[in-house]
Amino acid sequence: MIVIKRPIVTEKSMKMAERGLYTFEVDKNANKYLISKIVAETFGVKVLKVKISNVKGKMKMQRSVRKSYQKAGMKKAFVQVKKGEKIAIFETPKEEAVVTSPEAEPVVLKEKKDLLGKTKVRVEKSAVGAAQTTQRKVITGK
Repeated sequence: MIVIKRPIVTEKSMKMAERGLYTFEVDKNANKYLISKIVAETFGVKVLKVKISNVKGKMKMQRSVRKSYQKAGMKKAFVQVKKGEKIAIFETPKEEAVVTSPEAEPVVLKEKKDLLGKTKVRVEKSAVGAAQTTQRKVITGK
């Protein structure tokens, strides 16, 4: 029996992963003990806590005929690991770009998301003297 079907990678689950709480879609018949055992063996981490949630399937309407059907539900498992341990699937690389300006000065670009989810780019000039820092908003494809 395959216990862990797939990791659930969404914005919310990635924020939870930063705090050590990882989300997986699991088999309908899996229990907390079995999930913690499989996660510990597969990823080599110490599991502290497992929470389980049954997600009901959504009702969908057919386009051509006036009939509705229900999508299949799933079972989610929220696995909390020991502080300092991480699961590699959920890790995202954080990069800083260094660009040279026309005056041949190195400029560091740092991306940061604010509370509303908009991306802000912080431009830092590493010139000698008064280093100015400016902020500008980057329009994403949302």
